[in-house]
Amino acid sequence: MKIKLMAVLVTGFVSLGAVGVNETTLGYPGYFPAPEYNFAGMPLDSTQRELGRKLFYDPILSADNSTSCASCHTSYNAFAHTDHSLSHGINDEIGNRNAPALFNLAWQRDFMWDGAASSLEDQALAPIGHPKEMGSSMAEVVRKLTASDMYKRLFNGAFGYTNITSDEVLTSLAQFQRSIISCNARYDQVKQGKSSFTAQEENGYRLFLQHCNSCHTEPLFSNYQVANNGLPVDTTLNDFGRWMVTHRSEDSLLFKTPSLRNLRYSYPYMHDGRFKTVKQVVDYYMKDVQRHRTLSAQLKVPIILSPIDKVDLIAFLATLNDETFVFNPQYQYPR
Repeated sequence: MKIKLMAVLVTGFVSLGAVGVNETTLGYPGYFPAPEYNFAGMPLDSTQRELGRKLFYDPILSADNSTSCASCHTSYNAFAHTDHSLSHGINDEIGNRNAPALFNLAWQRDFMWDGAASSLEDQALAPIGHPKEMGSSMAEVVRKLTASDMYKRLFNGAFGYTNITSDEVLTSLAQFQRSIISCNARYDQVKQGKSSFTAQEENGYRLFLQHCNSCHTEPLFSNYQVANNGLPVDTTLNDFGRWMVTHRSEDSLLFKTPSLRNLRYSYPYMHDGRFKTVKQVVDYYMKDVQRHRTLSAQLKVPIILSPIDKVDLIAFLATLNDETFVFNPQYQYPR
């Protein structure tokens, strides 16, 4: 599969239909790496995807029918949540982390800020069962869906039978989320020779490659690994990242590196939403990184930028905003 994908010209788009995937409308640039997800093993299916989209926006997944996946992951915010620093769930409960943006998930191996889930199917179990998010259970979700004539019809259309189980629910949600792709920012237009950077953006790009690309690797603008980026510990949340999953000392304060695409839409930033602006984030990396024992090696050398360079770097990051993706009706509430 990888050979077929990488044979595409840099300026071209790969259609997953060309490698045995049923969803021919799903495409991405040829300069993207091959997806981590094995589409040959589980092809995308448009009917299952649409069922997953309906489930994603339906609060029926929560205990009191008040909270949907989209309550914390809105399409207009690059499937992030900008109203609060921390996610809010049923009964206006406040979670422990900022809701991350959801796009280009097919290129990721692990999910959630601490990498606790190794598949999108597993990941969905966490918010559904979390008492501060949806506060429900898969058994209760299946019971409510089975009681709905509409959903029995939809599951029959997607899977060929009306006996709804957790497997079909989780598969449908994952099908929709894997189809969410952001690849049409102005950066992408430049890569395809359809546009060009300004002198300011070009300098910002150079600075980005020098200081940021090792962790926020282009063209996805993340290596999707966990790392310690030197944030001071929030003593209220006492969140130690990957350590909360493994309890290994070497995993203390390691959080998944987010993509820098769509920063205009996905604020606030960091796992706890402590920064509201990109400027605050850049300032932090210039002067406030804490030298924890597990600090990422890339951050042990200070980042030094002149005032002009800082403005230019932020100008480049603005070229990663993908308005076409954010306002794509295929990702919005199903009408």
